[in-house]
Amino acid sequence: MRTISVITPIYNPQPEYLLAAHESLQAQKLPPGWTWEWLVQEDGNTDVAEVLLPLDDRIKHGTGRHGGVAITRNLALSRASGELVKNLDQDDLLTAGVLARDIAALTENDGVHWTTSRVLDLMPDGKLVGFDNDPKHGVLEPGDVLKHWQEHNFRLPVHPTTLCIRRDLAVMLGGWMAVPGSDDTGLLVAASVLANGFFDETVGLHYRKWPGQESAAGSKHYEAVEWTARMNLINERAKALQNLWSTVAGRWMLTP
Repeated sequence: MRTISVITPIYNPQPEYLLAAHESLQAQKLPPGWTWEWLVQEDGNTDVAEVLLPLDDRIKHGTGRHGGVAITRNLALSRASGELVKNLDQDDLLTAGVLARDIAALTENDGVHWTTSRVLDLMPDGKLVGFDNDPKHGVLEPGDVLKHWQEHNFRLPVHPTTLCIRRDLAVMLGGWMAVPGSDDTGLLVAASVLANGFFDETVGLHYRKWPGQESAAGSKHYEAVEWTARMNLINERAKALQNLWSTVAGRWMLTP
């Protein structure tokens, strides 16, 4: 069986949200020959997720020192056995068929090494809210995402929390970037410089908006000095990768 590894960092979870995330994963139907594993990695050592979630051999629990979301995701990455790695935050919901679509995007398009999908915000009242500026369905060439991000005040054209990426590319880039917030942006931007990506116009995630989320409006996530520092670092790394790209005739020896 081929495996797609779903990575979920856990910290002080809302039980109903985590259980809903599990239900959305359990409902996924994968292509023949594929299975999923769920790397549930706690940022700390309380075993809270293991208490909340049902027994399932596909759920692989892990704990560690409290170190923040990027470190937590990378500890899960170290345990992932799948050739593909999919992000799922503890309070979000996968839509029906998204894992199958991710697998198709990464196995049926030559040279594609990461994929994202359309997102709808899930509001506290249950309403779903979309966006008007999604890119066209299909392949994203190296540099497309970075250029848009640089020209739109560090706003991405695709949502990084929907990322599904080849594990070898994620590992080569050091996993999720070690910054306090925007670690998923750091990984996506770096990957988008080195390899073709894919955007699926079908909604792949319901992104829950609620007051307790780490990136809620008005939270420390948007503190100006820190935000500027991490955006500058993500941008600097991306430009360094672009320069390195040009020294190897514009291509990397990445294999499917």
